[in-house]
Amino acid sequence: MKVILSRKGFDSSFGGYPSFIMPDGVLLSLPIPNYKDNIKYSQIYTEIQENTLYDLMILKSNVIKSSKWYSFTKETKCHFDPDLNYNALPRKKGWVGTLGQTGIAQKLLMKHNIKRNDLFLFFGWFDNYENIKKNSTKGKHVIFGYLQIDKILYTKSDKIPDWLENHPHVLERRLNNEYNCIYIAREQCSWNNNIKGYGTFLYDEELVLTATNMSRSKWHLPDIFKNVNITYHNKNSWKLNYFQSAMRGQEFIIEENISIEKWAKQLIENNVKKRELLNKKEIL
Repeated sequence: MKVILSRKGFDSSFGGYPSFIMPDGVLLSLPIPNYKDNIKYSQIYTEIQENTLYDLMILKSNVIKSSKWYSFTKETKCHFDPDLNYNALPRKKGWVGTLGQTGIAQKLLMKHNIKRNDLFLFFGWFDNYENIKKNSTKGKHVIFGYLQIDKILYTKSDKIPDWLENHPHVLERRLNNEYNCIYIAREQCSWNNNIKGYGTFLYDEELVLTATNMSRSKWHLPDIFKNVNITYHNKNSWKLNYFQSAMRGQEFIIEENISIEKWAKQLIENNVKKRELLNKKEIL
């Protein structure tokens, strides 16, 4: 099983500020703006009561960045991908988590033979919601979700199920691109049938990639990552006190490695247990 660290959500060029770590630990990855796509921020529901992403984002700012700053309104559209939360939008029968990919990033995934049961760990730029609203933020890279692949659907040649009809990667302008595809999650993880094959995390220190008191691209990775090939990186990425992650590139594909596979599985299992404990406390 290969592990892919997949960069998603707001950055300094698209969005303009970090995604949200909510007070209860919920990690809300903010999809980048895209006026050509079909889903509005005001349509996407979050885990925070009955709030949409728009409801929370407008408290931060009435502008949004897409290379330059634009007005942010209820009509602003985004590239909602990956899609990991069942309650975010109305769903049709058969829905599971998905990730769309195309272009150079997809060619890279194909080159490295990414296939069924390989595992995406999604990371992005995050900070505490209250800090972001006050414009007092630097933020850090945090792993916020996962998807274990069941099927890879190429939109030009494969039949598209009804439940995918609103996915941004089945829009007409992407549909017939031979490198445009959708990664469909397993219903349960291959190593544990009690865990969904996709989902989002609650904040925990073990999900933080950024090294303490350093800029967000400087990571503290476990020693098991040393001497393992990672796309966009080489031996010079390892510095004295940190790992310098690449400034560009979406998919950091890690060479197949049993120790890293165990590390990724443990992150998921630990966070599932954390969410279960929190739910029990709320019920009590």
